[in-house]
Amino acid sequence: MKIFKLLSAMVLVLSLSAFTVVSEDKGYSIGDIATDFSLENIDGKMVSLSDYKDAKGFIVTFTCNTCPYAVAYEDRIEALNKKYASKGYPVIAIMPNNTKIKPGDNMEAMQERAKEKGFTFPYLMDKDQEIYPQYGATKTPHVYLLQKTKKGNVVKYIGAIDDNYQDATAVNQKYVENAVDALLKGEAIKVTETRAIGCSIKV
Repeated sequence: MKIFKLLSAMVLVLSLSAFTVVSEDKGYSIGDIATDFSLENIDGKMVSLSDYKDAKGFIVTFTCNTCPYAVAYEDRIEALNKKYASKGYPVIAIMPNNTKIKPGDNMEAMQERAKEKGFTFPYLMDKDQEIYPQYGATKTPHVYLLQKTKKGNVVKYIGAIDDNYQDATAVNQKYVENAVDALLKGEAIKVTETRAIGCSIKV
């Protein structure tokens, strides 16, 4: 009898767990249409994807000041913007962390970091932490490559920037670059999803 009750309890827990997983919003998948947003930039202005009338798409990157992984990728994120903004795919960086938990990611710190590094891309704050859950971002950095179409901004790639966060000179697969290059050539992206490596977003 005790065994039966124990098994029944286990089945109930597993059922509830399964339900929770099914009902959880995991954000965008490849092929989804990403909704626009309006977030404050480090210059105090509000920025939306719709502001970029001539863009062909966007390299939306969730990143921050305090994560060592994000810091390791700062120069590579800047390089992506310098290479692709003029070709129609600008970087749009978004800081998703709760600044009460990570004060080093507050707006003043973002402004200082951007000035120190010479960022040429907008560095936006997801102040109310509403945008990163829509995307399904879990790490910093976490990249979403969007392609502008008549239907909207279609998600074409999700994941890491490349395959070596430790050493930029030892990278074998440049996932984001390969994906953008494919879109610019009108070709299919070979690798559309990878696992983002970084710090968890602080809620």
